[in-house]
Amino acid sequence: MPLEIVRNDITKMKVDAIVNAANTVLKMGGGVCGAIFKAAGAIELQAACDDIGGCSIGQAVITDAFKLPAKYIIHTPGPIWQGGSNQEAELLKSSYKNSLILAAKSECKSIAFPLISSGIYGYPKEEALQIAVSTIGSFLYDHDILVYLVVFDSKSFGLSKKLFSSIQQYIDEHYVEEAEIYFSRNRNEEPFAMEQLLEAERIEWDLLEKSEEGLKKRNLLDLVNQLDESFSERLLRLIDEKGLTDVETYHRANIDRRLFSKIRNGVHYTPKKKTAIAFAMALKLNLDETIDLLAAAGYALSRSNKFDVIVEYFIQDGNYNIHEINEALFTFDQPLLGA
Repeated sequence: MPLEIVRNDITKMKVDAIVNAANTVLKMGGGVCGAIFKAAGAIELQAACDDIGGCSIGQAVITDAFKLPAKYIIHTPGPIWQGGSNQEAELLKSSYKNSLILAAKSECKSIAFPLISSGIYGYPKEEALQIAVSTIGSFLYDHDILVYLVVFDSKSFGLSKKLFSSIQQYIDEHYVEEAEIYFSRNRNEEPFAMEQLLEAERIEWDLLEKSEEGLKKRNLLDLVNQLDESFSERLLRLIDEKGLTDVETYHRANIDRRLFSKIRNGVHYTPKKKTAIAFAMALKLNLDETIDLLAAAGYALSRSNKFDVIVEYFIQDGNYNIHEINEALFTFDQPLLGA
């Protein structure tokens, strides 16, 4: 199952388990920890934590969620940032991994994480985010569980400043407002005069009417028989050509197994645009191949759509990591791929 990045209050998440960025003595603290205790019922939750006694950094324990909409709370103490030379990265990875293992053992189908250690513990957000995404992503290759990474807003998200600047520059250079596209095919050209534009439209409509008349004269059966392969047919062919398995493909695409099954078994199934692009990323298609795959589902890439421009940036850069792409899309307030 996929990893989703969402803006929300973790105490409001309706999942099987939420993760508490706990302290080692499992006492009510501040930040996310304090909010979880208050929402769950501080007295009941503290009593359950006292029965456990404590938890080492990087390990995880579980309690009931009491008044929360979740079933369980998984408590994991993340490391305090001390400059990076005291195994902070390994300990933070362990917090995510052991929480996920415990969730799987408890038969959880969904789990919501905060960005562990990135608050009062001072872990740099960019590095904390990279560890969270890579550790969760690795776990999802072998396990079916829906994972949410919950943040309050994009400002609390640790996208690399260098990557952010590169994407922003690419958007500035390639993003074109719709009106700008309408009046000029190239930024270096002068906009069409209104008379030229109206004449071009008249010619276009004349050609369209003539082509429609010609189509009416053709045999309908001939037209139907000449349809291109469907999205499902093209996708399955590409998976075979790339030498990938179904499991590898839908994991790389951040797609749920059940959705992939619908696409495989439904030759005329039409996915959402973000799903089609997610498969293009999973297959590491170049820009032309991506455009062809999208066309099979009835979509196209547009320079007047920031979502499309950001996707194009990653394709041109040769970066097909779905989670890194989603980090960027989230930061720029765009829909996420897959899921």
